[in-house]
Amino acid sequence: MKLGIISDTHDNLDLTREAIDFFEEQETDAVVHCGDMVAPFTAELFDRDSFDFYAVRGNNDGEWNLKSTVHAFGEFFNNVAELELSGKSIAVYHGTEESIVDSLVLSGEYDYVLRGHTHEKKLREENGTIEVNPGGIKLPGSEEEFHVATLDLESGEIEFHKV
Repeated sequence: MKLGIISDTHDNLDLTREAIDFFEEQETDAVVHCGDMVAPFTAELFDRDSFDFYAVRGNNDGEWNLKSTVHAFGEFFNNVAELELSGKSIAVYHGTEESIVDSLVLSGEYDYVLRGHTHEKKLREENGTIEVNPGGIKLPGSEEEFHVATLDLESGEIEFHKV
């Protein structure tokens, strides 16, 4: 199973569309958004038959009908999602509190912890748990461009892709 990982799109429709096109080209089976989509009109872009969709609430996801918009075609979780995909245990959390990220990673309960918030891509392994942050839209003053990640749950291969 191939997983697409995206975060912190902040209503940038052009980059979100490019990322979705990339996920479809890569034939991902599921896409996980690690928060900060912001508005329902961004969420609607993920309404595709080509992949399953999961999302968690980020600190900028306050639109009143974002959850119901996503629930029309995927799954939306308020803070932390626990997914079981291809026999792998996955926690998804936006990443607003680093202490919570660390607790999830160090708990030993998950194969992967997917997160966002920092707008910087990150790959870290601790005690057999792999933390993945695909990055986010480019912030003012930052040199890092927008990236997404793919994760092959069978091989464990993780790749970052500049969008």
